[in-house]
Amino acid sequence: MTLDVLPVGQAARIIAVDWDSLVSEEARRLQALGLEEGASVKVSHRGVLGGADPIAITVGRMIVAVRRVHAAAMQVEAL
Repeated sequence: MTLDVLPVGQAARIIAVDWDSLVSEEARRLQALGLEEGASVKVSHRGVLGGADPIAITVGRMIVAVRRVHAAAMQVEAL
């Protein structure tokens, strides 16, 4: 499953990222924030009124807002 469809509150681990589908600057930003293979993540909440963007992702003690297209590039496995 991909990170964009992970249910809110469900813990998961990123198992693969399709870096080629992302703009290189955006890919570097996500890597700098710790969103890469092996990272434990959780969807904290979704956009205003349940909208598509942004998706708030908990990575360690940080909450990072990502666009749905970025989350869709990340394969995860539920923990």
